[in-house]
Amino acid sequence: MSATTPTVSPVTPTYWALACAHLAKKDRVMKKLIAQFGDATLQTRGDAFVTLARSIVGQQISVKAAQSVWDRFAGLPKRMTPAAVLKLKVDDMRSAGLSSRKVEYLVDLAVHFSSGAVHVQAWQEMDDEAIIDQLVGIRGIGRWTAEMFLIFHLMRPNVLPLDDVGLINGISRNYFSGEPVSRSDAREVAQAWSPYATVATWYIWRSLDPVPVAY
Repeated sequence: MSATTPTVSPVTPTYWALACAHLAKKDRVMKKLIAQFGDATLQTRGDAFVTLARSIVGQQISVKAAQSVWDRFAGLPKRMTPAAVLKLKVDDMRSAGLSSRKVEYLVDLAVHFSSGAVHVQAWQEMDDEAIIDQLVGIRGIGRWTAEMFLIFHLMRPNVLPLDDVGLINGISRNYFSGEPVSRSDAREVAQAWSPYATVATWYIWRSLDPVPVAY
């Protein structure tokens, strides 16, 4: 039986429609993509700890493998909370398919949450970079993971994850006819997306995979 997690109804950002109108006006590629994939929107449904734990479990393995490992890991505690994870035995976590390093990362994440080292309640008042700085202080969380958290959990409107392969590939395909794209090329394209780079990134991802990802 899987651990229970807080049930949260999917939420779409309040700025979505405004962002789509802005992007369609400013960028011809966005206008096309929004018309093509406009029925689907970014949604968040999990809590902060579970979102970050899932991102750690999924590092460097396929989506299918990550789901399988997560299902086994989530079945260990009765409820997926920081305190519950700290009570798990390392051998049981390894048996779920987690590497020794990922076990260490998940324990460090749980310690940060249970000790109050991450200021969850303060995030709404903090800017993106301040939250990224806080999150990358946790073992196993780099800038890309922190930016995914800003997009999929906090739903910040203007995140541009330049380390994301999908974003770079999507910009290459949609703006440069498949030619290689540098970070500076991507940043130049994205100037027209501000202050809604998150929404533009989401539509770039849809151009590569029409099925939205939710964390």
